[in-house]
Amino acid sequence: MDYISTRGSAPALDFEGATLAGLASDGGLYVPRSWPRFSEAEIAGMAGLSYAELAARVMLPFVGDSLTHERLLALTTQAYGRFAHKAVTPLRQLDEQQWLLELFHGPTLAFKDVALQLLGLLFEEFLGRGDQNLTIVGATSGDTGSAAIDAVAGRAKVDIFMLHPKGRVSDVQRRQMTTVLAPNVHNIAISGSSFDDAQAMVKRMFNDPAMTGRFNIGAVNSINWARLMAQVVYYFAAGLQLGAPHRAVAFSVPTGNFGDVFAGYVAAKMGLPVERLIVATNVNDILHRALSSGDYSAGTVTPTAAPSMDIQVSSNFERLLFDVGG
Repeated sequence: MDYISTRGSAPALDFEGATLAGLASDGGLYVPRSWPRFSEAEIAGMAGLSYAELAARVMLPFVGDSLTHERLLALTTQAYGRFAHKAVTPLRQLDEQQWLLELFHGPTLAFKDVALQLLGLLFEEFLGRGDQNLTIVGATSGDTGSAAIDAVAGRAKVDIFMLHPKGRVSDVQRRQMTTVLAPNVHNIAISGSSFDDAQAMVKRMFNDPAMTGRFNIGAVNSINWARLMAQVVYYFAAGLQLGAPHRAVAFSVPTGNFGDVFAGYVAAKMGLPVERLIVATNVNDILHRALSSGDYSAGTVTPTAAPSMDIQVSSNFERLLFDVGG
């Protein structure tokens, strides 16, 4: 399996290279050259696996020669052993037809833990094979920052610099980010900015040859393919519990940067019977406008009680446009 940029001019990379690179050198996002697909029988055979076993099974086609199945399973077992619920992402029944997928049982109580606990271990695994250090640069509206910091705090060969808009994150997440004493953690509050402003700064750094020539920088935002890949797993976990592959399931996904719902799209491409994906937004409704009327013009970010959804430039939408556009 190799990875290509959505903008076409960056070199193709293997899974290890794409994980450490984060954003492609041409400003695009890495995607697999082709989507692996499971048969109905293969999906049925996943029923009853533990979450760590399921994660290794679903992600194995994406890692290519970068990891053996045994090593991948060891990493998923370690990553999901820190979750407070043994099912990792349990389902709670609301009524006869509706279920709630609980994604808050990780160490920072954010759904980003599901992917970032694994991504931190992948960084450590791949960096341990050579003598390079990695400088992680990220933007956050709160949950990515606290989850990423928890995942890499104290790890060798990694430094993390996380940018967040001052006054635009929850107090709990601000404290989770700013009270970590690990020497490799650096949190930066940006005055008078939104998440989009912070994300734009990060993208400019990745596209600055002077910056990338001096530092080996990587990403933990959902622009990093490995993070999005790990989110595909809980769609399979939920679908299997609800009767897949013999029963189709629809998902309604609150989204801002489009990574979470795009992971559901990937699950569907891999053979999971997804009947429908519903993009749920708040007043910052650029994705609703884009999908319903074709209007992707960015407006002004309106702060709400759900800062992770207060976004006007949804990075992962580029992956969808690339895929459906051929």
